[in-house]
Amino acid sequence: MAHGKEVREAVRAYYIRDRLSLEVAAARAGVAYGTARRWKSDSEESGDDWDKLRSAQMMAGGAIEDIARQMLNGMVLQYQSTIETLNLDTSIPSATKVQMLSSLADAYNKTISASKKIMPETSELATAMEVVQQLAEFVRTKYPKHVQAFAEILEPFADELARSYG
Repeated sequence: MAHGKEVREAVRAYYIRDRLSLEVAAARAGVAYGTARRWKSDSEESGDDWDKLRSAQMMAGGAIEDIARQMLNGMVLQYQSTIETLNLDTSIPSATKVQMLSSLADAYNKTISASKKIMPETSELATAMEVVQQLAEFVRTKYPKHVQAFAEILEPFADELARSYG
């Protein structure tokens, strides 16, 4: 299916300006991920590097604290998108879901850790997310039959953490 220039520009804007992952940007614009990946690659070959523009756009936003907040916001968007996918895709085995959640929590912790020197208030959230990661691993190894229930309550609990610490 051929897409017009406006659709390609929408994917580019979602990726650069809105800081969505390329997969989410493609879905939002209604194109296949492979198509968006090809557009990004073609653009880079012609000198339009979406990743550099994305970084520049983020840095142009203001003070270092603003950049840290944008970084955290981007991670939260990815977190929410992944949680939605895990909740909706019933074909993903429960054990794989827990591994994905653990990996997601690890990435979140690393993002928080990088920003906590800039924004000390994120330190408490980092600790809370580390506990969630440890709990996910504990449930996966000690209580595998409860993995699905754990995954089900994790999303609303993440919202509680954000309200409490964010």
